[in-house]
Amino acid sequence: MKLLNIFIKIIFFMSGFSALVYQIAWQRMLFTAFGVDLESITVIISVFMAGLGVGAYFGGRIADKLLPNTANIIIFFALTEIGIGCFGFASPSILMWSQETFLYSSTFMIAFANFVLLLFPTFLMGCTLPLLTTYLQQYNPNIGDNIGWLYFTNTIGAGAACFATGFILFTSYTLDQTIYIAATINLIVATSIFVVLSSIRKVTAHE
Repeated sequence: MKLLNIFIKIIFFMSGFSALVYQIAWQRMLFTAFGVDLESITVIISVFMAGLGVGAYFGGRIADKLLPNTANIIIFFALTEIGIGCFGFASPSILMWSQETFLYSSTFMIAFANFVLLLFPTFLMGCTLPLLTTYLQQYNPNIGDNIGWLYFTNTIGAGAACFATGFILFTSYTLDQTIYIAATINLIVATSIFVVLSSIRKVTAHE
């Protein structure tokens, strides 16, 4: 189970990495809509804080309802990663549509429209921490330790994303391609979860 614990932390590192790539890339895309960086920063920070907060609340409630079957919790986490990844792949087109639709609207209307559009993926991102915290309780009942390690790995992933996005991704890839890389990471996380769960079930069945 120690390996499973390490696996959970690795995938949460990857989840945090992709989340910050999105934040930076979406902010850059919104800059083209507003023409002023202050508004794009305000929208991105606001929607991430709101989405993460609301998602954390409902993620905890969902995790409690899925107990005692902890396998369902990690499956739901994988589904949130799929949802984030699918939105990530579609987000360049969605944000472009928003820019064209609200081209002549007020700054407030443009900000509100993009806030609503980005609330879905940030809500899913917010669900992830309480889901994994609840899942790890079956192996380590110390909730504080679980939250601390998960938050640590996720934050390290986010920090790595800030560096990689600014110095590697933006210099080597287009904005859309950078977003697609983040979305691919989400799908890799989800796929790896299903593979590991399948392996665990096979081992359990042979015992």
